[in-house]
Amino acid sequence: MLLPSYELTERIERAETEALLDRMEAIRSRPGNPEAVEVARIGGAVCFYSRTMPWPSFNTVKGVRSADVARLDEILDFYRSRGRKPQFELVPALAGPELAEALADRGFYASGSHASLFADPGEAPAGERPPSGSIEIRRLREDEFETYGTIHCRSFGLPDNGIAPVAENNRVLHGRPGWSFYLGLTGDRPAAAAVLRAADGVGSLTFAATLPEYRGLGLHRELLLARLEETRRLGGRLLVGQCAYLSRSHRNMERIGMRLAYVRSTWTERRQPPST
Repeated sequence: MLLPSYELTERIERAETEALLDRMEAIRSRPGNPEAVEVARIGGAVCFYSRTMPWPSFNTVKGVRSADVARLDEILDFYRSRGRKPQFELVPALAGPELAEALADRGFYASGSHASLFADPGEAPAGERPPSGSIEIRRLREDEFETYGTIHCRSFGLPDNGIAPVAENNRVLHGRPGWSFYLGLTGDRPAAAAVLRAADGVGSLTFAATLPEYRGLGLHRELLLARLEETRRLGGRLLVGQCAYLSRSHRNMERIGMRLAYVRSTWTERRQPPST
């Protein structure tokens, strides 16, 4: 039975970092690097940046440790020279109070948190399934990435002009080793989507979304089970995923047998008060 430990915490964080790294490298490989993706390794930290994708998840510092305190200014210079304010992700037991204090000294504060959960796919129960025919879960086809982009944007309240770039930035992962995309349908209507990255015996739940009008039907849970079963089929010994603490996603993960590993903190720079 898997139990929370320092080693497991490191393994979960590494799986999340490597999934984002592989995704960003795939996006960077598009002709001309249209999203202007850069990745820098500074000390133990992996620094992600995109000029055209300003959202925090694409401009974040992962894997940072207390030993990296002496290189914080170098990390900050990497982003400031590109006109961007990064976020730092601090994982308990891996990043100590020295790092938090150093970030606070530089104007950062703990602005949020995120839960990381885990399961042994061989031990997690399959659970009860919905009535046959009410929900269909299948692999996303290569010609369906516009559908994927639509679900992604409309599930998170993003404008429709983001559908095309989201589609292209995920299409590059189709057929890339380890990546699987899933579509959830109710009747014959596309209603939800999810992504799995499997590598080194670990299945990472990297994305899931359900259109607002189809929430509450069990699609998210079925997409979790499909990815758990794929990880098991591939011989994976660990399934990991991240979500907002106590969210519906968190509850669904617990329902399929996943357990809380840790809650990491997100550190962002304080806004400058308006001049008087």
